[in-house]
Amino acid sequence: MEIAYIPSPSRGVYELFGVIPLRGYAFCIIIGVFVAVWLGNRRWIARGGRPGTVADIAVWAVPFGLVGGRLYHVITDYQLYFSEGQDWVDAFKIWEGGLGIWGAIAFGAVGAWIGCRSRGVPLPAWADALAPGIALAQAIGRWGNWFNQELYGRETDLPWALHITSSTDGRVPGYYHPTFLYESLWCIGVAVLVIWADRRFKLGHGRAFALYVAAYCAGRFWIEAMRVDEAHHFLGMRLNEWTSIVVFLLAVLYIVLSARLRPGREEVVEPGASDDDTDDDGAAVKLDKKSEDEDSEGKKSDAGKSDAGKSEAEKSADEKETAEAETDSSSGSSESETDDSSSSVEAKDEEAESAKKA
Repeated sequence: MEIAYIPSPSRGVYELFGVIPLRGYAFCIIIGVFVAVWLGNRRWIARGGRPGTVADIAVWAVPFGLVGGRLYHVITDYQLYFSEGQDWVDAFKIWEGGLGIWGAIAFGAVGAWIGCRSRGVPLPAWADALAPGIALAQAIGRWGNWFNQELYGRETDLPWALHITSSTDGRVPGYYHPTFLYESLWCIGVAVLVIWADRRFKLGHGRAFALYVAAYCAGRFWIEAMRVDEAHHFLGMRLNEWTSIVVFLLAVLYIVLSARLRPGREEVVEPGASDDDTDDDGAAVKLDKKSEDEDSEGKKSDAGKSDAGKSEAEKSADEKETAEAETDSSSGSSESETDDSSSSVEAKDEEAESAKKA
């Protein structure tokens, strides 16, 4: 009895306005890229980089990554395109699905290296900022496999089984483990792990990116073991399982050696970014200081004018007081001289009268 299952889309291509084809696989890839660049930009700015640098470098990394991912898929699954009865032209139809994450990361790193050199940015620091975003991009991109009814595991009767209805390319309709969903959820967990570890341990010099690679490989190993699609085997395991083991060990080795040789985190991730910020701040400080100086000078000037005005008033008052004092002094002197003259006349009259009596 069917209790529950995950239905598959009846088609992977939808027509917008009846003219523009919208492919579910391509749409998921595009949304994933935008999310990776958005989150990477926020983390890059938080580390001291300039806004927009992540997007500028992604212009190089994304095309290289798409080409690398497609090449890895075509090389490892060459029988799908170059065996008898197959059309080799299909190898270029990337919208029909088929991207190998190993090739995408390897070639994407080459493109990122070119972009980083053009901006004078260290590649490990840029990769650290972008690591969680790449994991989220993978989580979103895996839903493109759901639109194409691909990337599923063994048959199961679990409530979350994926219902495959297509019978093209050797598919057998039925209910299978939704390995695309398992990987999508695992990648979300990897993104959360990297963000937490980066904040907790201040990962730098590429160690956040290496942690993403190691964590992804750990999940990819057991998810790959559940898949039933055709693949090359070596010593009883699928090629991608061996790749997961090798890449996991290399990532862990890098984390250990990098922590010993270059502990801590980069102080400067983008040369000149901090100087620009300092210049801007410095200019603002200078403007503020200039404004303060102008205000101070204005106050001093007003105070000087006030003092000057006050001094002139006081000076006028002093001059007036001095003039009045001199006038009073002159008046006093005149009165004193008049009194002295009167006294002298009186003395002479008294002497004349005394002489007559004698």
